[in-house]
Amino acid sequence: MTILETSWVQGTDREIEELVRLVNEAIALELNASRLYALFQDLFPDDGEFWQALSIEEENHANLLRNGRRLFLPEGRFPRELLPESLEPLVEKNRELESLFDRYEQTPPSREEAFRTALVLEESAGELHYQRAMESRAPSWTLKVFQTLNNDDRDHATRLRDYMAAEGIAE
Repeated sequence: MTILETSWVQGTDREIEELVRLVNEAIALELNASRLYALFQDLFPDDGEFWQALSIEEENHANLLRNGRRLFLPEGRFPRELLPESLEPLVEKNRELESLFDRYEQTPPSREEAFRTALVLEESAGELHYQRAMESRAPSWTLKVFQTLNNDDRDHATRLRDYMAAEGIAE
């Protein structure tokens, strides 16, 4: 089987509809992560450059997924490795983030809480699948395209841990 053959994703209308929903929810997760990091950038100016970089990278991830939805999904070539198996963890994490935005409007988090929240987010289902796909040996040319375009916008959990350690912030 060639690399082109392994990238072909076919399914029933219901399966394709579910894939579209997964992609849309993954896009929402990336945008919510970007929004959260932008909020942290505003709340913690001493760490502003760090949060800004993560926010921009999450926005870039959302754009990659949007383009993949537009270009690859109609042809049945969207790299499934980027997404969790089920919609539920993505929906749950997005709801949790929406709740956090409401809470943080009333009571902003401490600096430590912000970093811990970001770490939990980066280790959640949607973000973890995306990261693993970016690190994996691409079984399809479409995933290779995503990896190439994603470039160095990855390893957020590792970068968070390194930054936290350097700043003396406990996990």
